[in-house]
Amino acid sequence: MADPEDDHSVFFENNDPTSPPAGITSKDLPAPPRSNTLDDIPTNPTNQTSTRRLTNLDLLNTCDTFPYHASSPQQHTNLTSTYYHLLLPHPHTRTLGLVPPTVTSCLRNLPAWEIDDASKTITLAAGDDRKTRSEAVAATTLAMRELGYFKVLEGWRDELYEVWDEYGDVAFELERSASALFGIVTYGVHMTGYVRTRKSPTATGETGEQPSGGTGGEGGGGGGAQDEETEEYTMKIWVPRRASTKSTYPSMLDNTVAGGISAGETPLTCLLRESVEEASLSASLVRSRAKPTGTVSYFHVRDERAGGETGLMQPECQFVYDIELPADLELKPSDDEVAGFKLLTVKEVRENLARGEFKPNCALVLLDFFVRHGFVNPGNERDFVEVVGRLHRVLEMPTMKLAV
Repeated sequence: MADPEDDHSVFFENNDPTSPPAGITSKDLPAPPRSNTLDDIPTNPTNQTSTRRLTNLDLLNTCDTFPYHASSPQQHTNLTSTYYHLLLPHPHTRTLGLVPPTVTSCLRNLPAWEIDDASKTITLAAGDDRKTRSEAVAATTLAMRELGYFKVLEGWRDELYEVWDEYGDVAFELERSASALFGIVTYGVHMTGYVRTRKSPTATGETGEQPSGGTGGEGGGGGGAQDEETEEYTMKIWVPRRASTKSTYPSMLDNTVAGGISAGETPLTCLLRESVEEASLSASLVRSRAKPTGTVSYFHVRDERAGGETGLMQPECQFVYDIELPADLELKPSDDEVAGFKLLTVKEVRENLARGEFKPNCALVLLDFFVRHGFVNPGNERDFVEVVGRLHRVLEMPTMKLAV
C-alpha cells in the first residue's frame, strides 16, 4: 500500500463526489453469500492455537498477524492483491481499509459504490462530506444486516466508529460491528490497574522508603527475569475475565479496563466511561490517578475467537494508560461483560500470558506494561528490539488526529 503502484488516484479523476447518496435498501443488494466463512481469503498460520508455552514474540505473532512486506513480501503481496482497497474519490489517494472480495461482491451495482476489479479498488462515491458519506454507509450496512449477510453483523452495537482520511478529517462514520468488514483502522483505550504493597521493615531489613527507580528493575547485567518483587514493594495487577456470553473472545482474560473509542469521544472520555461501566471505578479517581503512557498498534487478521467471519482485517491503535490503585480497593464488574476480577502477581499474569489465556491485543498491552516497568528488558529477552518495535507498528492507513 505504501508502494507507488498502490496510488490509485489515477482511476478516479472523472468521479463526481457531489452525487447524493442513494436510498439503498435490502432489495438493492444481491443474494447473501453461500456461507459466513470467507473461503476466498488466505489464512495466516500464526492464528493457529498451540499447546506449547508462548514467548513474548509468540504473543506478538498471535495478534500482529498481517505480514510485513520487508520480512514476508510474498505473503504481503498475496493478501493485498486479494483484498480491495477502500478509497474516496479524487483528490483522496490513500487506502482507508482492506475489503474482502466477499464483501465487495455485495456492493456491486449499487450507485453509492464504484468497484474496479482490475485495480482491486472500491470507492465510496456517494456524498462529499462526513454526514452524507456516513448516511450512504449506514444505508448499506443496515441493508446487509437486514439480509443476514454476515455473522459479524449479528453483534450490531448501534455504536459508530470514525474513519479518518489523509487530510486529518473524519471521512465518515461506520457501525462498529461492520468495521472489520471494511478493514478500517479502529481505536480503543486499555488501562492496566495495579497495586503495590509495602513489605514490612522486618522482611526487608530497610526503612521502607519508596524506591526512586519505579516499580520494576532495570534488568541488564545479571540476565535473570525480573519478577514482581523490589526491595520495598510487591506489585499485583487487577485482571478481569470476560463473560462467557461475550460474542468476541468469551471467557478470556482482559486488561483492567478496555473499550473502543466511539465517534465524538476522546481517549480520556472513553477511558472514564469504560472505567465506570466495567470496573466500577469513579471518574474522579481515574482522572486523578490514570497516566497516559503511549499507544500500542498492530494489524490483526481475525480468527474464529473474534466471532463472525474469519480472515477480516482489523488494524488497531490502542491508547494505553496505567493507574496505581489503593491497596484496599476491590474492583467489581458493573455490567454483564465481565465475569469478575482477580488481583494477580506479575508472575501469575506472565504464566497466564504464556498459556494463551489473554485476549490477543490485551496480551500486547501487558507486554508493553512489562517493558516500561522493567520486567521485560534487554537482560532477559533475546528478541527485545523486535518486541518493542512491533508493539508500535506503523499502520499503512491514515490515522486519527487529536485536538490539542
